[in-house]
Amino acid sequence: MAAAETSSKSLFSLDSYHVSEELGFILPDPLEKLPLYYQPWMDIALRVPELVHSQELRTLINKMPLLSSQFLQKHKELRLAHLALSTMAMGYVWQGGESDTIEILPKSLAVPFWEVSQRLGLPPILTHADAALANWKKKDPEGNLELLLSLPGGDSVQGFFLVTMLVELAAVPALRNIPVVISGVRCADSEAVARALETISQSLQDMTDTLKLMHVYVEPSVFYGIMRIYLSGWKDNPSMPKGLVYEGVNTEPMEYSGGSAAQSSLLHCFDELLGIKHEEKSGAFLTRMRNYMPPAHKQLIQDISLQPSLKSFVQQQDNEPLNQAFQHCVAKLLALRNYHINVVSRFITVPAARARQLRDKNQTSEGEMISRAPTALEERGTGGSGIMIFLKTVRDHTRDAFLPDTSKEKEHNS
Repeated sequence: MAAAETSSKSLFSLDSYHVSEELGFILPDPLEKLPLYYQPWMDIALRVPELVHSQELRTLINKMPLLSSQFLQKHKELRLAHLALSTMAMGYVWQGGESDTIEILPKSLAVPFWEVSQRLGLPPILTHADAALANWKKKDPEGNLELLLSLPGGDSVQGFFLVTMLVELAAVPALRNIPVVISGVRCADSEAVARALETISQSLQDMTDTLKLMHVYVEPSVFYGIMRIYLSGWKDNPSMPKGLVYEGVNTEPMEYSGGSAAQSSLLHCFDELLGIKHEEKSGAFLTRMRNYMPPAHKQLIQDISLQPSLKSFVQQQDNEPLNQAFQHCVAKLLALRNYHINVVSRFITVPAARARQLRDKNQTSEGEMISRAPTALEERGTGGSGIMIFLKTVRDHTRDAFLPDTSKEKEHNS
């Protein structure tokens, strides 16, 4: 194993992709404060939930001074600035719900948001890289975590983003073994590849187990009825069919997708490693979501895709332990995607049906939170995809990656 790891560092390394040895794609130790010059941003960003509730957020942002982004020098400063500006933007756009959207993001927010986004290579909207990867701090010496910035939805917001971050953390051993697999294929080291694939399989199982915490820390009616609109974008969203004008940046409206699990680089990496091919429509959406990732992470996915085919290597070796390790890996990825469908059903499909039922009966008491959820998003993810069709299509194409004649058996055993 040591030889394989040494070889992996000389052949394919994660060092140049902003991937942490301990935290993977998560930003290590995000800053909690910006330079004093930017205090007007932080004063508002830290209070977004209460200011949305009191309907004061738009007024305060309209009065906010136009600040230059030039004093943001370090990567972590830019990441915190992007998180703060995107949190304010989501609150500003959706403060009035889907019936009171706006067409123009004011210059005091739009211009620095655009500048910071350009420097980071991220779009000017809240992304997975902001809310899940760069939005955490240690609350106490025991290592308990809390968010830096939040959105309306109370404890469920904290639960949603921190559980998402813990899923990313569970994937770290898998990420660390991707170079081992690639180098093992290049060196025709079947044993090293098989061992690394088993580690990746265990990591995928840990990701699924961690995702189950969503049911503990996030209340479905709060997610669907309150939180979800603040994760929504202005592309493929009937509430904002024209998109959004970023004042001082462009006179024409621009369209950006809201948050989506497809913005996590993890499953893209595993798909490329295992040779999973998606059909045209879902594949196009997944590819577009790569533009919402930090550029170094997007580059890693691309570079994995350019490596010699793992699946072809496995098929050529006629090595039963290697075959089993590959099949096990695909099975665990399939199980993770199946479980994600289960989560989406509980947090979106079931509440959407309940909301329609309540509206049809004109009932607003016990179900008031659900029934006031945005109707435009009932069948869609916040990223703009037709949610269940998309997830099931992606799941089905994961199943296609099994080696011949064993897919049913492997799925059954996963």
